[in-house]
Order: sequence, then structure tokens, then C-alpha cells
Amino acid sequence: MAWYDGWFGSDAYTLVYDHRDEDEAERLVDFVDRELAPAPDAHILDVGCGRGRHARAFARRGYDVTGIDLSEQSIADARERAAADGLDVTFAPGDMRDAYCEGCADGVVNLFTTFGYFDDDAENQRALQAMATALRPGGWLLQDFLNAPQVRTTLTPESTHTEKGVTIHQERWIADGRINKKITLTQNGTTETFHESVRLFTLDDFRTLYAAVGLDLVATYGDYDGAPYAETSPRLLLHARRPSS
Repeated sequence: MAWYDGWFGSDAYTLVYDHRDEDEAERLVDFVDRELAPAPDAHILDVGCGRGRHARAFARRGYDVTGIDLSEQSIADARERAAADGLDVTFAPGDMRDAYCEGCADGVVNLFTTFGYFDDDAENQRALQAMATALRPGGWLLQDFLNAPQVRTTLTPESTHTEKGVTIHQERWIADGRINKKITLTQNGTTETFHESVRLFTLDDFRTLYAAVGLDLVATYGDYDGAPYAETSPRLLLHARRPSS
């Protein structure tokens, strides 16, 4: 079983990434509003939406939002949270490698490093092709990815902290062009172990991928405030477009 099967819908994932909150999602949507300026009625497709924190933030701005995710548990949670907020959002289970539609979306977002999971780069390109296929001509894509050079120079090999009575120990290493994590959770003498592995795509790698799937790279940014991208930036945000014709 691949490492991502079952991980993102688990309570353990929620605990480990509890610091990724609604305020952070609103900050990123502020960035999209400011830098990409979607039309007020734009249909935005959130690929790898998880529990829907970004999708709900877009919906609160009045956009027509669809979120897809491989994890059926995450989709169920996203639906429940949207309903509790009184938001009309479409959530559906789906593999990012399969196009949700052909030309139905004004914009596609792929956020919080929800990319580069697959061992075979052809499968990662297939996922990006599916995003491009979903875009109408002239539509835009925003990817929010880790910044590979920054990760290589600032990697913390190990860390331990306690969250809600659970000890979370993380080991991190780079091998074969991927950033890997071993995450061990311990509570009351019981231990669970999970893994993550993401391809360290660089800006040049994305340029090649976008050209292969027919997308034009428009701009890059280094954080959610819209700062210019540099190798020391905390993030790599990429704004691309599908040609109009």
C-alpha cells in the first residue's frame, strides 16, 4: 500500500498538522484574490483538497468551489464542515491523476505540497496533466509547493513535541531526490508509525512539467504575501495558465 493511502484521512494526520489552520487558509486565499484576481463567479477546483479548509475559504468569498481528494474520510469530513458553516461546496472523492472534467474550471488550486507523491515521475506528470485538462482555455493554475533548495539547506533531521498528550517524533532525510519522513506517535505505551515521501521538484522541474502538459508559467512567488521567489524562500508558489487557443 502506498504511503498516502489512509494517511491523510487519519486522526494522526490531523494531530501532526494541527498548526495548519483556518487562518493560514484565509491568508492563501487572500493571496489568490490579490495576485490572480479570479472573476467573482469563477469555478475553482481544489485538487487534493483534504478536509476542505481552502475550499471553504474560497466558498466564503462567493466562488463556485469543487474539492476532490483521494481520501474518502477527508471528503466526508469536508462535507460535514462545509455544511456546519452553511457553505455550498461540492466535494467528491477522486484521484488527482484522473481529470475531474474537461474545461470546466476557471481556476485550479493544488495547495500545501499536495503533489510529487508518486515514485514514477510519469504519474506526477499525469496528475498535472489532469489539472490542465480541467481548465477552460485561458484558465489559471496555482500550485503551492515546498521550496526544494530551501528544504535541502534547512532540513531538521529529527524533532519531538507533544500534542494533546501524544508524543510526536519525526525523522527527516533526503534520498533519491525525495524528502522523506518517518512519523512516530506514542501515547499510553502505544506506538503508531507513518511515512511521507515527496519528490523534490525544483522550479526548473516545474518549467519542464508545465511545458509538457501545455501550461504557460506566468509568475512565481516565495510566500503567501506575494514576495518574489528565491532559493531561500519558505515556499514555491507557481501561477500558470492554459493558453486561450
